[in-house]
Amino acid sequence: MAHPLIPKIIDLATPVAEELGLELVGVVFHTNQSPPVLRVDIRNPQQDTGLNDCEKMSRALETSLDAAEIFPDAYVLEVSSPGISRQLVTDREFISFKGFPVIISTSPPYEGQQEWTGQLIRRDETAVYLNQKGRVVEIQRSQITRVQLDERR
Repeated sequence: MAHPLIPKIIDLATPVAEELGLELVGVVFHTNQSPPVLRVDIRNPQQDTGLNDCEKMSRALETSLDAAEIFPDAYVLEVSSPGISRQLVTDREFISFKGFPVIISTSPPYEGQQEWTGQLIRRDETAVYLNQKGRVVEIQRSQITRVQLDERR
């Protein structure tokens, strides 16, 4: 379950990222560490996300978080790129990664399989379409639990 502060952090971080020309991809708050670690993943939609992007976001977000006084105690802020092994969630990501190898997890199993691999063709309102060696596989979105880039291929 997500930490209760996550929505507040997202509300604060999203405009900071947009002002820098970046996209907020994910926020995780690891409270099991001392001090707790706030990890913010960003993406530069114009080019590969670089260290400079992460530095700019870190400085700007740190200022906003401190001003908002969300955290009563010390914390560590990590800003990074989500990397290639991440999940695809938004329509934009499905469009950007068309033709890339993906792994789709389903529950319950679809046609007897819980994991499907192939090249991403597209996603519409009802299904995700995969190319498996020339054969098109249509998997209903209601059965999909996860779609992620396949870094093994």
